[in-house]
Amino acid sequence: MILRRLKASGLAHNTYYLSSQGEAVIIDPRRVTGDVEEILALARDDCSEIKYILETHRNEDFVHGSKEIATRTDAAIRHGSKLPFKYGDPMGEGDEVSFGRMKLRALETPGHTPETLSYALYDGLNPDVALAVFTGDVLFVGSTGRVDLAPGSKAENARLLYESIHDKLLPLGDQTMLCPAHGAGSVCGAGMGDRDWSTLGYEKLTNPHLQLSKAEFVEAKVNEKFIQPPYFRTMEDYNLNGPPSLAGRKSLHRLELKEFKNAMDKDGTVLVDTRLPQAFGGGHIPGSYSIWLDGMALFPGWLFKPHTEIVLLPYRNEDAYTADRYLCRIGYDNVTGFLCGGFEKWQNAGLPIEYTGEVSADKLKAMIDSGEVLLLDVREPREWQEGTVPGAKMLYVGDLEQKLDEVPRDKPVASMCSVGHRGSTGASILKRAGFKDVYNVLGGFTAWKQKKYPVAKTEVKSP
Repeated sequence: MILRRLKASGLAHNTYYLSSQGEAVIIDPRRVTGDVEEILALARDDCSEIKYILETHRNEDFVHGSKEIATRTDAAIRHGSKLPFKYGDPMGEGDEVSFGRMKLRALETPGHTPETLSYALYDGLNPDVALAVFTGDVLFVGSTGRVDLAPGSKAENARLLYESIHDKLLPLGDQTMLCPAHGAGSVCGAGMGDRDWSTLGYEKLTNPHLQLSKAEFVEAKVNEKFIQPPYFRTMEDYNLNGPPSLAGRKSLHRLELKEFKNAMDKDGTVLVDTRLPQAFGGGHIPGSYSIWLDGMALFPGWLFKPHTEIVLLPYRNEDAYTADRYLCRIGYDNVTGFLCGGFEKWQNAGLPIEYTGEVSADKLKAMIDSGEVLLLDVREPREWQEGTVPGAKMLYVGDLEQKLDEVPRDKPVASMCSVGHRGSTGASILKRAGFKDVYNVLGGFTAWKQKKYPVAKTEVKSP
């Protein structure tokens, strides 16, 4: 048997490829040309036919690639029965699919979403001993899935999640390899370990969520504070009804300066600068958004509508193709192109340039003490719970553009996140809105704490 994990950087999502004796199964594939081609190449090089495509649940943070692969193979799509999917066929508790001498058995494991299935893997030589389990967003390395996305109360979803883990997954045995759908950095949970592999036995001993009683677990999950990007609704629609085909997606074009200017001047088009915050602050094209490269896996989903026309300004030309791949995974299909040669091409042509101020933790402290700056904390609510700078105004970066009227304009504004990446995004939003004196705090709240400057405890209401 072959088992391969195909991890998407930025998104922190895992697709799994399994094969045995010339037959293969794919679990939770993503819809992007490179990912689909990688899966097809694995099957080709392995001399295997893809027999099944299994989905653990209707994911919220990326577009499924199941239909894209099915159109190029004879594979059958399977998923949970508790939602009215418009493609594929349902599976329920105990249903099995076989490939080669292996089989996968479906376990209904609700809590994260009502239709979630986990798949236990068995070898024909030992049909009663689970080799691995593919848990979707139910159980992670070091953590468990969020419970705020499913219908109903968080408390009821948490109870279902606890029962799914303790009544369905852990009884598979300590030897069972844990194969979750996401890893550290995903928005589908918090506190995930940075290891890609684990076992149920190891998680029983080390996962803090598994050390809690049911009542303690439910209380802990109810008190979790997550954010829900607007693009989640688009992903849910695509993954329930079937996403647009990649055949209709725009191809990314290398644009020379004149073509780039024409593209960015088109009504409704947004310009995204994918360079690091320090580069953006040192000089950028007026009106551009600052979203660092790995941030392209999520933050466009907060800031842009699904069919928005996007042009890119990368640090390196190849970064544009990485950004385009990230955008494809979250459903953005109208990416016109990028400026070949990047910012240097723009500046060397003598075209307009804007700047964003950058301050260290030391400089910020002095500015706050003198009363010359408003500090805007653009981190997530769950981060605010861990402490804030005294006097800071808390406004999450994903909500900032819709709540600019809450930001005073009578003094300079400093945008702070944990280290400076989202802070730069916040600063770019403020600059686009006409704020004159805008700063990004390099090192962010991490540097502030490192300097042992005052930290306030903040009570954050549940969403």
